[in-house]
Amino acid sequence: MQKGNIGVTTENIFPVIKKFLYSDHEIFLREIVSNAIDATQKIKTLSDKGEFKGELGDLTVRVNIDDKAGTITISDHGIGMTEEEIDKYINQIAFSGVNDFLEKYKDNANNIIGHFGLGFYSSFMVSKKVEIITKSYKEGSKAVKWTCDGSPAYEIDDAERDGRGSDIVLYIDDDCKEYLEKNKIRELLNKYCKFLPVPVAFGKKTEWKDGKQIETEEDDIINNVEPLWTKAPSTLKDEDYKSFYRTLYPMQDDPMFWIHLNVDYPFNLTGILYFPRIKSNIDLQRNKIQLYCNQVFVTDQVEGIVPEFLTLLHGVIDSPDIPLNVSRSYLQSDRDVKKISTYITKKVSDRLQSIFKEDRKGYEEKWDDLKLFINYGMLSDESFYDRAKDFSLMKDTENKFFTFDEYKTLIKDNQTDKDGQLVYLYATAKEEQYSYIEAAKNKGYSVLLLDGQLDVPVISMLEQKFEKSRFVRVDSDIVDRLIVKEELKKTELNDEERDNLTSVFKSQLPSIDKVEFYVDVHSLGETASPLTITQNEYMRRMKDMSRFQAGMNFYAQMPDSFSLVLNIDHPLIKKILDDCKRSTSEELKPIVSEIKGLEARLAALRQGQSNKKAEEITQEEKDDLNNTEKAVSEQKDKKNGVLDAYAKGNSIVHQLIDLALLQNGMLKGASLDAFLKRSIELIK
Repeated sequence: MQKGNIGVTTENIFPVIKKFLYSDHEIFLREIVSNAIDATQKIKTLSDKGEFKGELGDLTVRVNIDDKAGTITISDHGIGMTEEEIDKYINQIAFSGVNDFLEKYKDNANNIIGHFGLGFYSSFMVSKKVEIITKSYKEGSKAVKWTCDGSPAYEIDDAERDGRGSDIVLYIDDDCKEYLEKNKIRELLNKYCKFLPVPVAFGKKTEWKDGKQIETEEDDIINNVEPLWTKAPSTLKDEDYKSFYRTLYPMQDDPMFWIHLNVDYPFNLTGILYFPRIKSNIDLQRNKIQLYCNQVFVTDQVEGIVPEFLTLLHGVIDSPDIPLNVSRSYLQSDRDVKKISTYITKKVSDRLQSIFKEDRKGYEEKWDDLKLFINYGMLSDESFYDRAKDFSLMKDTENKFFTFDEYKTLIKDNQTDKDGQLVYLYATAKEEQYSYIEAAKNKGYSVLLLDGQLDVPVISMLEQKFEKSRFVRVDSDIVDRLIVKEELKKTELNDEERDNLTSVFKSQLPSIDKVEFYVDVHSLGETASPLTITQNEYMRRMKDMSRFQAGMNFYAQMPDSFSLVLNIDHPLIKKILDDCKRSTSEELKPIVSEIKGLEARLAALRQGQSNKKAEEITQEEKDDLNNTEKAVSEQKDKKNGVLDAYAKGNSIVHQLIDLALLQNGMLKGASLDAFLKRSIELIK
């Protein structure tokens, strides 16, 4: 029997492993099974080269649980180890400078394994004792057993083992008993070992017999030793790719299409990337790409390997050039990883471009699912925008599709304003904004449908990319002011008529939480709507952008601002104005006269005091000014009270306001009920 201490420069490596790897302790199974696979592949290689002339036999790696003994055993039929090899590979750990080590990796436990040759020692994260029973393939070798109880002390003794290979026996610690549960181990094997290149068996298959599940003699192989990405694309059919996708993502709809990656220079990379159907909820779609290293699962946090927008794709990437135990800091600094990222972006762009060119109709049919992905790419990656601008589409409200250049050509003659700005009109909700869309179409304008999750930031980006262009939502103004080609016709109302008409409608507008209304009067022609509600493009877009950009919370807190635009040319508005004059002129005449007199006096007082320094103005003069201002305000309130009383009794005013609110989805509750009852009364 040989006894000794493991060659480490710290008193006890094992508390370090337990403490700093505890959050990732489930990877012990990946590490031990991966070692077994490596040993198995090595014997196959030696056999292929003629350096091993014996029978390979059954190369299946087996994982077994013994509840009573409290052990997990991972067995292989690989090359095995001699006593000297155990001493070299197990007892001597490339591990020094423990203090530097702890400081460097205190926030990144996963980087410890692999970089320090500690893959095997990850077993001590869950074990109070570990045994290796091994026999080398070399002729004349004898079986040996290595034992360690979680301290630097170990023992090597003679052992019995049928045939070459190794058994790693883990005596599971009391605080890790969940790893003695079959379902837990099956879950981990399925996660990390599903595509390993050597069969991995976990127990026996079961079948239903005599009303219960019983074990058969057949091994339950948990992995697919030839996953789809390792095969030549020419040998695969569409159904093969779809079937593999369903294996990866059992509850997902079939993907739209896919890219089979296969490159061996300047780095090794294989994989399949799928384009899922994504209409919204970006965050729910992330982390669906699985990263493998030689068919061993590493992570599904692939932001450092693929650009951020490509994390919306699903599928697998397998590269031996990415370490099995990969860290964020490593990914951010490694040149090969950056090359991989650039390569994948180019392959994705090329694939989209080829589909667009070869089957534009099919591409257009997929656009609603593709749009979010492409928009995200253009927003987050300048180089992707440069590629995507040729295959990114715009869809109008009639479901027609255009490239950026095609759409510019379509609208440039009719949608350029008097300042030479090309105006892109758009709607965000086809049904809700129907009347605004129709008004624009009646003017010969084209209206885009931009109803996607990222369309608001994309609009702002395109305004920077396109020359002399702006995007205007179709309900942001009256149709005559969406694209101003000449100075608008002025109304023939005098100031008093305008003020009275404005007051009549403003007094009857509802009080809605976080909503402000302004009333405006324009001459829009007899056939235009009598009353229209619009929302300012700039303010609405700033509020929308505040959902995407930090630091814009100021806009999010502001109330929604709407304009109530009265068309003085419409017969109904003219009728209200005339009726208001008849009904209120006698009562308003003395009030208006008083207001004019007070305003004249106020102007004179202000003029007189404007030529004096503050200290020269007497208290009497200040009081006179304040009292006159107060009197003007009181008379205006009196005037508005008369107009308010008139408006309250005018059913047409209420009906027009409610119709405009209804058109914009803003008429609800008691107001909607009152509108319905009034409508019935008006019909009688």
